[in-house]
Amino acid sequence: MNTGLLLLIVTVSTALIFDFLNGFHDAANSIATVVSTRVLSPKLAVIWAAFFNFVAAFFLGTAVAKTIGKGMIRLEDVTQYVVIAGLMGAIVWDLLTWWWGLPTSSSHALIGGYAGAAMARAALNHGLPAAYGVILPQGWTKTLIFIVVAPVMGLVLALLFSVAGYWLLQNKSPRQVDTWFRKLQLVSAAGYSLGHGGNDAQKTMGIVAGALYTAGYMNKADMAANWGRYHWPIILAAHTAIALGTYFGGWRIVHTMGSKITKLKPFGGFCAESAGAITLFGTALAGIPVSTTHTITGAIIGVGAVHRLSAVRWGVARRIVWAWIVTIPASAGVAAIAFWMIRFFNRGA
Repeated sequence: MNTGLLLLIVTVSTALIFDFLNGFHDAANSIATVVSTRVLSPKLAVIWAAFFNFVAAFFLGTAVAKTIGKGMIRLEDVTQYVVIAGLMGAIVWDLLTWWWGLPTSSSHALIGGYAGAAMARAALNHGLPAAYGVILPQGWTKTLIFIVVAPVMGLVLALLFSVAGYWLLQNKSPRQVDTWFRKLQLVSAAGYSLGHGGNDAQKTMGIVAGALYTAGYMNKADMAANWGRYHWPIILAAHTAIALGTYFGGWRIVHTMGSKITKLKPFGGFCAESAGAITLFGTALAGIPVSTTHTITGAIIGVGAVHRLSAVRWGVARRIVWAWIVTIPASAGVAAIAFWMIRFFNRGA
């Protein structure tokens, strides 16, 4: 086996490990509400979420993957080592925030790591001023704007759904409402998991496509189209990895999302999941790589705020927001260090 092919195998394997950890870390996004409302047991919830994370492969296209693959970093500055270092930055940050129980964005950790590694390579080769030249501003603009827009969309939609629901159901008994929405929440949880799989798995698909490009197995025409003969193998591998990660679940973050931000009932869980699903469907089809974590957190806050502002534990929410702010620079920093270490042992990296 030649060195180039071996390096490609290592790169793709690392990408799929990240995808697994993405599902593991972000399992809370898919199942926290349905577990906290006791509609499903944790075991059934992860099976439900994992299934719909996988079948999203057949519904939401590859627009986000194309944005990640060719729209954020100049392809000429990407090597296999850049991809590996970027993935390591994202993996380390995901593991740290999982340990701390913080629902941060695996998506932003990935793009932060990818950018950090590419910038480190440019800085080491051509000096620090060259580092910023690897960034494609048009690809980042939408992503950075939607760091704010996605959770606000989730919050506003959940708030509207909650207000409309309370008005329509005001003459119904709490038991009736609870019975109806315990069933409806299965539908909303499935919808959210579809959105989660369709958005987050695509980011890994884009990274894998970038690795194939740098290894010479794809050209720019392939990157712009549907990746030729690699289309379905990339899609199925990414969705399988994220589904398995979701199945094994990250229970520390489930606890934060499902009970620490606000207390949820089936009606509130349905509103939060429906708001999150609509946001994710729209952004996935538009090719905007948003954070599923930010989206569902905003939706849960919207559900809590409809009762009274004090129903939201703002101290927990503030801690989560600070973790969001530092995710991209922190993962970029870790990835830059990882690339420097690779360069230290391999001058040709």
